[in-house]
Amino acid sequence: MTDERLVEFIATHRRLFVLTGAGCSTDSGIPDYRDEDGGWKRAQPVTFQAFMGEPATRQRYWARSLVGWPRIGQARPNGAHHALARLEASGRCELLLTQNVDRLHQAAGSGAVIDLHGRLDVVRCMACEARTPRAELQARLAQRNPDWAGLAAATAPDGDADLEGRDFSAFDVPDCIACGGLLKPDVVFFGESVPRERVDTAMDHLQRADAMLVVGSSLMVYSGFRFVQAAVREGKPVAAVNLGRTRGDDLLRFRVAEPCGQALAFLLDAPAAVAPA
Repeated sequence: MTDERLVEFIATHRRLFVLTGAGCSTDSGIPDYRDEDGGWKRAQPVTFQAFMGEPATRQRYWARSLVGWPRIGQARPNGAHHALARLEASGRCELLLTQNVDRLHQAAGSGAVIDLHGRLDVVRCMACEARTPRAELQARLAQRNPDWAGLAAATAPDGDADLEGRDFSAFDVPDCIACGGLLKPDVVFFGESVPRERVDTAMDHLQRADAMLVVGSSLMVYSGFRFVQAAVREGKPVAAVNLGRTRGDDLLRFRVAEPCGQALAFLLDAPAAVAPA
């Protein structure tokens, strides 16, 4: 059943600042991190400090990524992504700021998007700053580690795979072709700061919006939660679609506790609901 509060919220605000999180992509087969109470469902992701400082951590990361990447690479947008693309097409979306790194919003047709935490389909050299497609590294990883390439494992968030109990010490991690430097996904790891200019650009868009909608985020990570705090400080109403509680529940006008695609389906089913303002 459509939540009339959400219909009215979207209908009465001409310029929405939308923040999305992992819950927006679960229907595309990409698991999320948090349970309905906002706690971790699994071990916390690798930190920036461990990845940069420990060769063994990089071996473990890239082995799991070799097995898990195909799920991300083959994922397709779901109803929530398409509904938000429809919202933008109607002229009611000031910006879509996503905490996800899967690029599914862009695949669904959204153009006004900032990838707050970067993008998983690009690999960055930490020495020379060269960027290369993740698909190219996938081929190099598989060539160097053929015994790992065909492993089956449960899918974990953000292109990861559950390979616990294995010995990663012989896994061969490629270096940058251009300079021999250390390669890292072009995403913001835990313990790493979001680039300042990215935050500032998003905040500028928030200033121009008249309300904020959170979709599929528990807001437990401060990098996203701070935008809710900023909206409230500016007197802008904030609503959320999220199955479980959020860190900002006491700041919200309301929260719709439904799967994202289900809650937003009316944007696709009833075009008049998002007619140009």
